[in-house]
Amino acid sequence: MPLISRYGIIMSNSRNETQLRRKFLQASTAAGAALAGAGMVTGIHSSLARAQPTRSANERLGVGAIGLRYQGSVIANKAQLYGDIVAVCDVDQNVCDQAKAAFGSTPFSCADYRDLIKRKNVDVITIGTPDHWHTKMVIDACRAGKDVYCEKPLTLTVAEGEQLVKVVKETGRIVQVGSWQRSDERFRLAVEMVRAGRIGKLKKVDVVLGKNAVSQSFLPRTPPKHLNWDLWQGQTPAVPYIEERSHYTFRWWYEYSGGQMTDWGAHHIDIAQWAIHSLPIEIAGTAKFPSVENGFNVPIDFEVACQYANGVVLTIKDNGENGILFTGDAGRIFVNRGKIAGAPVEALESNPLPRDKWTLYPFDNLDRPPRSGKLDAIINHMGNFFDCVESRKAPISDIVSQHRSVSTCHLANIALRLGRSLKWNPDQEQFIDDAQANQWLRRDQRKGYETDV
Repeated sequence: MPLISRYGIIMSNSRNETQLRRKFLQASTAAGAALAGAGMVTGIHSSLARAQPTRSANERLGVGAIGLRYQGSVIANKAQLYGDIVAVCDVDQNVCDQAKAAFGSTPFSCADYRDLIKRKNVDVITIGTPDHWHTKMVIDACRAGKDVYCEKPLTLTVAEGEQLVKVVKETGRIVQVGSWQRSDERFRLAVEMVRAGRIGKLKKVDVVLGKNAVSQSFLPRTPPKHLNWDLWQGQTPAVPYIEERSHYTFRWWYEYSGGQMTDWGAHHIDIAQWAIHSLPIEIAGTAKFPSVENGFNVPIDFEVACQYANGVVLTIKDNGENGILFTGDAGRIFVNRGKIAGAPVEALESNPLPRDKWTLYPFDNLDRPPRSGKLDAIINHMGNFFDCVESRKAPISDIVSQHRSVSTCHLANIALRLGRSLKWNPDQEQFIDDAQANQWLRRDQRKGYETDV
């Protein structure tokens, strides 16, 4: 019989476990649709249904939600399935007011996240802000004794990731990154099959992310009264307000994000690297950059090649079918959010993966070789986080693996901007004999918003 945890983790050694997961997913999808029909905001990528009844009132954790537009609202609603939203925070007063009205418990609300994290009734924090705020908020929340679910990409720079790993280790807090593809059946099966040798020796991985947005030149405006523009900018250089710098389109500005390389890359490159089970040692790429002033400044076209220490080559492109293609010396597997395909996948019907030895490897430990066996079937990424808050075990998208994954995205962007090949030392997390490239590993931070204080 399968073992189902309180928050939705299925563990089984049955050969029928794949079918069981699919039935559970179908039921969960129906439950998620019912929630949506009742007016609740739901995510489209993972199930919201719980495997067990809700906790009693005196067991439920207090959740503080920071950043409540777009994906921030999605993860806050998911967290509400396991805890009570007791505080909300957004620098846009309109967004904050809407969030406050959406949660029936009339939570505390504020514009400055520091007022939220110091509240004693907040046990867990969700962060759905633009990327340039993630690191500081996670650090401050961990130091305040809170566990954190933070949207991807985890960091703005490689140096931020190094600092985060240190702080999370020092504080002992549980941090789950919203790289939910690690909890998706298709992507997990692809990783499992690659590690089990179902395509022979892995030789190459091709990742397609999609095109970056292109813009005209935008005109500065007076910030709207409901938006605290200075606080929104945080660590980044203070500039005149341009509407398109904020909210969803922040991702097309290097000041706040990294374009598709970190937006989609934080998902697909993470899965690719999970299967590769190694780290890059050389990165090269080509790109065209827009020349428009006061407009989106991420590449118009890009292509990157990463050489890994174990010989695997990872390519990252912006054109083609979005997804990941694993190529070995005995077969290929393609996976994206809609399908997993390839002859090795078709062969599972007659040659299923063995279930006699159950092995859990939720994140890469490069101090030992990858182990064969079956990944735990996590149905719900947020549920995994709350399980780990209770058990104090590392979540599936732990801080170390996500720092390593998004760092590869950052390295790729640096190679594109410098327009040349770069050699990387993954142990020291420095470019080799390249002072110019190493300057890009961190950024100057505006006074008052530094992450290292």
